[in-house]
Amino acid sequence: MKPLSFPKSSRLLTPRDYARVFDNVQIRVPHRNFLILATLNSEQHSRIGLVFSKKNLKLAVQRNRIKRRIRETFRLQPDLPPLDIIVLGRRGLADIDNAKLNELLDDLWSRLRRKYQHSRTTFDQQRPESNRGTG
Repeated sequence: MKPLSFPKSSRLLTPRDYARVFDNVQIRVPHRNFLILATLNSEQHSRIGLVFSKKNLKLAVQRNRIKRRIRETFRLQPDLPPLDIIVLGRRGLADIDNAKLNELLDDLWSRLRRKYQHSRTTFDQQRPESNRGTG
C-alpha cells in the first residue's frame, strides 16, 4: 500500500460492515456537526464508512466536499487504532469552510483515539477475577 493511498481495505464496503458497527457501538464521539460511531475490528488497521443524508446537506456538491475532507483527514491519521468507524453528518456542515472543517476533523480523530485508550483501560480494569483461568 502506498503511504498516500486510500485503498478499498480502508473502507467499509458492504451493508454487513455498516450493520456490524451500528449494532455494536463501542465508542461514540459526538459533535454538533458530526457523530462518530466505532467498534473494534479484526483487521490491523482502521476502516471508515460515511453516512450523509440529503436532509442535512441538500446539494450533492456539499455532500461530496465534506466526504472528500473526511477521507483526506482520515488517510492522514496513521496511528488510528484498529476500529471500524462510521461518520454521520448533521445539520450545519454546508456552512463550514475547508480549513475549519480540517481543524474540526483533526480534533475528532484525537478524541476518538483518547476514547479508545480510555475504553481499553476501563475494559481491562472491569474484567472480573473469576473469568481468569482456574486450575
